[in-house]
Amino acid sequence: MRIDLATEPGSPEHPNEDWVSVAAPAAGLGGVLVLLDGVTPPQHDDGCVHSVPWFTARLGGSLAELSASRRDLTLTEILTLSIRRTAAVHRSECDLSHPRTPQATVVMARWDDRRVEHLVLSDSALLIEAPDGSVLPLLDDRLDRLPPGSLASEEIADARVRNKEGGFFTAAADPGVASRAVTGETPRAEVRALAAMTDGASRWTETFREGDWTATLGVLRKAGPQGLIDRVRELERADTGRVHLRRGKRHDDATAVLVEL
Repeated sequence: MRIDLATEPGSPEHPNEDWVSVAAPAAGLGGVLVLLDGVTPPQHDDGCVHSVPWFTARLGGSLAELSASRRDLTLTEILTLSIRRTAAVHRSECDLSHPRTPQATVVMARWDDRRVEHLVLSDSALLIEAPDGSVLPLLDDRLDRLPPGSLASEEIADARVRNKEGGFFTAAADPGVASRAVTGETPRAEVRALAAMTDGASRWTETFREGDWTATLGVLRKAGPQGLIDRVRELERADTGRVHLRRGKRHDDATAVLVEL
């Protein structure tokens, strides 16, 4: 098994709000991948005394622990429990009903010798590569399906569509959103590699259209996750007319991980 990952903040002046963890197989129980992309609130207006990195570390840590130790729980149940746990830690100090209370996108994968389970919530990406080299993207595309004008900007979604029916969902304080995630499983024999990335890294495909998902995985294998992020940064700097970035952040936190099983 090979595990390779990289993460980089969008700006050195701001903390990285992404979070990633990969647990290698142990005692025949298989491995776990957890990746979160924290949602940056505008002007820190989120009703919470804690930072987004605090939230992603709390939620991510719970997801990684339970995914590895509670094989009797589904990934949906683990996300439900982890959101509930995290909310309980700061409910007494923070307004968790605020629409921009700290929140994050979620990607989870868990595997053993029989199957690979997956869960995707919001716009981070998970790729599954088959033994023949074909790549299946596992995506939650609700943001892409929103009508024009639904978002205040490309990086800050309006409260009218965030965690609302007909909008899109992120992991915040309501454990019920876990049921909205894209979930499923694949026979282990049909999976050669897994790759996960936050939207800051998937820009290479989704924003700049430099290649499809198969090409993305090829870059990850050849140049590594840092190589993919470096390519994204080059494209961001070159887009001086904001033809591709439009109103999006010049540089976003970017995280990518490749697991070759």
